[in-house]
Amino acid sequence: MAKGYGRPPMSRKGGKGMGMPGGINMDMIKQAQKMQADMEKKQAELQEKEYTATAGGGVVSATVDGKHTLKALTIDPEAVDPDDVEMLQDMVIAAVNEAVRAAMDDMSSTMSALTSGLNLPF
Repeated sequence: MAKGYGRPPMSRKGGKGMGMPGGINMDMIKQAQKMQADMEKKQAELQEKEYTATAGGGVVSATVDGKHTLKALTIDPEAVDPDDVEMLQDMVIAAVNEAVRAAMDDMSSTMSALTSGLNLPF
């Protein structure tokens, strides 16, 4: 039997779309490419954004960027007690961790909004 004999010709619009497997059509490919470009743009924007958190009632402040790099650390001189260095260390750790958590939450919620309904793992 000749190749293709007895099969209906493939449509260029709708249906299976230019012979792509699984019913993928050009509109779906274009939509996926646009979403990928949008996600890359958003990720770049989020990496430049800064997130600040405080600890100890505001005596310690930490700022990180979207890449989770510590950009600034401010310590009120009143927080420096030579007899209790451990408390200052704990406040620094708490402020940095909270700023990193804020950056991660922002990235997660932004990516979820871009991919809503697609069930992607981010």
